[in-house]
Amino acid sequence: MSAIKKIVIVGGGTAGWMSAAMLAKLSKNSLAIELVESEEIGTIGVGEATIPAIKKFNHLLELDETDFIRNTQATFKLGIEFTDWGQVGSSYIHGFGKIGQNLGWLRMHQYWLKLRGTGKVSDVFADYSINTAAAYANRFVRARPDMKASPLNDIAYAYHFDAGLYAQYLRRYAENLGVKRTEGRIVKVNQRATDGFIEGVVLESGAVIKGDLFIDCSGMRALLIEQTLGAGFEDWSHWLPCDRAVTVPCSFERSDAAPAIGKSVLLTPYTRSIARPAGWQWRIPLQHRIGNGHVFASRFMSDDEATAILMDNLDGEALTDPRIIRFRTGKRRKVWDKNVVAVGLSSGFMEPLESTSIQLVQSVVMRLIAFFPDAGFAPAQSDSFNALVDEEYRDIRDFLITHYKITQRDDTPMWRQCRDMDIPEPLRERLALWRAAGRFFKKGEELFADESWIQVLIGQGLIPESYDPFVNSAIGR
Repeated sequence: MSAIKKIVIVGGGTAGWMSAAMLAKLSKNSLAIELVESEEIGTIGVGEATIPAIKKFNHLLELDETDFIRNTQATFKLGIEFTDWGQVGSSYIHGFGKIGQNLGWLRMHQYWLKLRGTGKVSDVFADYSINTAAAYANRFVRARPDMKASPLNDIAYAYHFDAGLYAQYLRRYAENLGVKRTEGRIVKVNQRATDGFIEGVVLESGAVIKGDLFIDCSGMRALLIEQTLGAGFEDWSHWLPCDRAVTVPCSFERSDAAPAIGKSVLLTPYTRSIARPAGWQWRIPLQHRIGNGHVFASRFMSDDEATAILMDNLDGEALTDPRIIRFRTGKRRKVWDKNVVAVGLSSGFMEPLESTSIQLVQSVVMRLIAFFPDAGFAPAQSDSFNALVDEEYRDIRDFLITHYKITQRDDTPMWRQCRDMDIPEPLRERLALWRAAGRFFKKGEELFADESWIQVLIGQGLIPESYDPFVNSAIGR
């Protein structure tokens, strides 16, 4: 069967240029890659918080970390602080990396469950996270060869960065590798009459751009995957009720602050997520500004109310007018359909509660490379690809649902609904197993590690009723 010769990427932004950069890097000039975007069509991009997997992506591109940080106004991220989630007044950090030290075959948290309250261990589980300790101390260090014997060597980190600057950075990278960028608005999509495969896209200028494989990075419009192919959408809003966000960047100081707090204090090495009456507010510190957003459920709060809450809780002066983004949580039933692969928001949307937006771009791009087809597009490849993407989306979905479900809050209608809602059966079984004796087992290639789940479950206040009985024999009583 003949090989794919040309890839057409529809849409730029972070998703488009991450796709272009990685495909150009790994194909080593064996593929023609053309990206079509229009300056007239904006992107969702705001300040982005990421998880540690982004370092693997950048490493594979052979990006210099210092250069990347300089060009994207990035800061280091050790985890996410959740405030008022389990109950009003509560706070914990979901820190990356290890928690304590496992002993024998038993996880560290099992010993903690037995010994907490005895005075022999700290009753604060987060005290055993080096990332959390560093985050609250407002400190960060990159691992060095001379630190191999130090607990600091276990620090895991990601970044906060300006998504628009990251896209520009990768655009320069991709164009240097031969990716062609075409400016223009698509007005028509041509399909083969025999099987519906995409043949090309037509621009306002009349130009026709043909290709063998098309990557849909058109955002929530989903121009190819949905508007053209009708891949379908699986709606998860009955579990994740937020459907809007208001966003605004701010400076590091307010004109009415007396005295000013200071940039060094506000430049925290962690993202903040603060629960609000009908949603939650994010805070992402970059070098040049702070990214802020209020994710909320429109059935419980108006746009004006949500905007007022956000604007009243900024650390500095707003740098732009607030912007409302509408979304629907869920995913395409097929992320790869015929000769189209959806990447980014065209494939689905998961609210950025655990900073998974960039990760979902990264994982789809890398899975496409792993299952890269020839021009015959054997269904077995797209079927396996779709099954893995579906599994990842569902795993992330269940992790996000857990934040809403495991709460003692009953002070507002939204939180009461979340506390009382039915949840997917696999998640119900997982929470029941944890509640019984603190057991948690990661599935296959599941994105979030045991440590992540355990920190969130304990942080939200779901303490198991018992512990693994082998702890008694392990400690001699």
